[in-house]
Amino acid sequence: MSTLILVREKLHINKENALGYILLIPSIVIFAVFTFWPLFYTVYLSFFDWNMISPSKEFVGLRNYFDVLTDPRTYQILGNTFLYIVLLLVINCVVPYIFAFVIDVVLTRLKGFYKSAMFLPAFISLVVGSILFTWILNPVSGPLAIIFGWVGLEIPNWTKTEGWIIVVLSIITSWKVFGYNFILLYASINGISREIIENARMDNIPLWRIFLQIILPMSSATGIYVFIITIVQSLQYVFTPVKVVSQGGPDYASSNLIYHAYHEAFVVFRTGHSATISIITMALFLLLLFLEFKFVERRIYYEN
Repeated sequence: MSTLILVREKLHINKENALGYILLIPSIVIFAVFTFWPLFYTVYLSFFDWNMISPSKEFVGLRNYFDVLTDPRTYQILGNTFLYIVLLLVINCVVPYIFAFVIDVVLTRLKGFYKSAMFLPAFISLVVGSILFTWILNPVSGPLAIIFGWVGLEIPNWTKTEGWIIVVLSIITSWKVFGYNFILLYASINGISREIIENARMDNIPLWRIFLQIILPMSSATGIYVFIITIVQSLQYVFTPVKVVSQGGPDYASSNLIYHAYHEAFVVFRTGHSATISIITMALFLLLLFLEFKFVERRIYYEN
């Protein structure tokens, strides 16, 4: 009798498992069509020379990888990408962390106003924001140029100046995504026990120590999430202002890996080079994730 019951329970569990797999089929199909197939096809294209017009593709083996890795421009764009990452980590990860701490712990009034004001740009299209900043920072007729002109100063022609162009494009991107990161960090800090913070303040512990030794460790789970998505944003979100404002110029000074892959495929029609750059970009992502899990994840605080 007990054996029969065990068999029935096992059959019931198997039916539930089968139902679970059946319910997963739509998601698996979507992933296969929109994720796995493009990935495999990109790897496939990286071994061919094709201009997207010719009906045939020329197999070139590893030549695309050799060409990309020996091209000095590739390392210039890698440097640009690294600079984007550093700037956006500072503006979109460090700064909102400090702002969230100040608004939640230090300020006592108008918290709702500050939260709304910082999140408001998230509702505005990045294309619109790029055009808006281009007008504001126009070195000839923009509002900022006019104000500086009143005191005899000039602003640089940032769209034509290496270094400045990356800084401004990073600011445009940050203007769009700053509020989202801020709200996430604010919610995490707000969830920390007030007793711990108030006890520290009653003991006259400086605010900077409260932030570094209490807030930062206890909100580190959200902090590392914001850290990772900021790296992703530095490669993906910045594509829009680059496309709208500079098209990678001057002389590739504002291009990054994502935009350069687009440029190679849809501007100069070197699909093999574009696919190769995409694979290299994915490899860098995997390397960053590996380093994050190996050296950062183990130090993260998860409540309970």
